[in-house]
Amino acid sequence: MTRLLIADDHPLFRAALRQAASEHLDECTVLEASDLPGVLDILSADPDIDLVLLDLHMPGSQGLSGLAALRGQYPSVAVLVVSAHDEPQVVRRVLDHGAAGFIPKSAAPHEISEAVAAVLNCGAWLPTSLVRSVAALPSNPADADLAARLARLTEQQYRVLGLLAEGLLNKQIADRLGIQERTVKAHATAIFEKLGVRNRTQAGVLLHALDLGEPGGNESGYTRHTA
Repeated sequence: MTRLLIADDHPLFRAALRQAASEHLDECTVLEASDLPGVLDILSADPDIDLVLLDLHMPGSQGLSGLAALRGQYPSVAVLVVSAHDEPQVVRRVLDHGAAGFIPKSAAPHEISEAVAAVLNCGAWLPTSLVRSVAALPSNPADADLAARLARLTEQQYRVLGLLAEGLLNKQIADRLGIQERTVKAHATAIFEKLGVRNRTQAGVLLHALDLGEPGGNESGYTRHTA
């Protein structure tokens, strides 16, 4: 039985995705999450998820950070990004960070169904309107390097990194995650080593390289890749 996870913070859009994604699947179980922690919790508890339909902007995930977390922690799970960020530069980055395809939020139900079927058959999918423009863009080596570094983090380390980037102190992070402050310090040390940075400021800059602007703006983010 096919198992799908729809990750979006808008219930009506989740319902539309659910209907379109499962329309041509004979047997399908669809789970839902409204934030990135919920996505990670479901994947941790259910390793048989076949495909995640992931919104780029929801609580706990901004820009490419949610995609990076999923690809780093669950590399065997296919991810289809669903977003209003449909500029070719953004789609290029989405693919470079390991997504199997991209669905604009303006996509028709039959396109969503087609995308899901393609990825479940171990293929990739882009809307016809974006194929040529995305293919014409070169991959940015900085994205591949950043994805590789983030993939080295554990799930808990990724959560600590996100809170470090928000400017929280070790004690605040410990309280937020329900762990000891010394554990936070140990995670921070491991994070810095794996990312190749010296301190929390540099780690935050690295994570913010995954940010995207508002749809329709300059989304490339390439100038922000700083180690």
